[in-house]
Amino acid sequence: MPHTERSTLADQAGVAELYALVHAVLAAALDPDRDRVLATVSVGGSTGSVDHHAVADLGDPWLMQASHGEAAKARTGTHLAFQRAGVRQEAEDAGTTRIVALVELAKRGDAEAFGQLYDHYLSTVYRYIYYRAGTHVLAEDLTSETFLRALRALSTFRWQGRDFGAWLVTIARNLVADHFKSGRFRLEVATGEILDYDSAADGPEDDVLASLTNEALVKAIKQLGADQQECLVLRFLNGLSVAETAQVLSKSEGAVKQLQLRAVRNLAKLLPEGIR
Repeated sequence: MPHTERSTLADQAGVAELYALVHAVLAAALDPDRDRVLATVSVGGSTGSVDHHAVADLGDPWLMQASHGEAAKARTGTHLAFQRAGVRQEAEDAGTTRIVALVELAKRGDAEAFGQLYDHYLSTVYRYIYYRAGTHVLAEDLTSETFLRALRALSTFRWQGRDFGAWLVTIARNLVADHFKSGRFRLEVATGEILDYDSAADGPEDDVLASLTNEALVKAIKQLGADQQECLVLRFLNGLSVAETAQVLSKSEGAVKQLQLRAVRNLAKLLPEGIR
């Protein structure tokens, strides 16, 4: 598979979870008591599957944070999944320990270590840029510049409250904003380059994805405001955690949870009834 094609497809479990959250919002709206709604989310990961059974109040603490962080944890090594509890609490995870070691080696001038970091985070950075840029040529240029700037600034990186992958996406985000002379996010790519599950293996998420019309979902996301678009793209299409998204957007985790809640509610209103 060509590199660019592989890099643009969205995080499959994240999309399944997003759609499940939309269903939870709709179920809450239809609940005659408008009090509580039971939302069952089954998300499969590349290293196993995680079943989440959550009850969401209409105050929506579950909807605000979702369960994607736990699903991401089960897929450590596939994308940015090392974050929410902080590096110290995640140190027992082999993938996290490896990333920490590679960063420290790269900061001391180890070119091979930086090359491994490049390989690990390339897809995430490229995908974020491509969704905004809309062309492979521009995405490739800005991705290369992102890693070049990261290399130049590597000595300034500190772990306190920060994730290395989110730091890279922050650099990419600033480059994209400079290029377009605007910090407002707009999803610029075709549905087929984001969502394509024809070859997906059978798994718990298939039941969710079976009723999902990809074109309608992407169209609905594009109708959201810039902040809500970017929040959903980072959280579910790119698979970042709440903490990572907060770092990229320079917001508190609480603000990101509230932004996600508003975005999911508005997305639910925009989806055609036929795919709800």
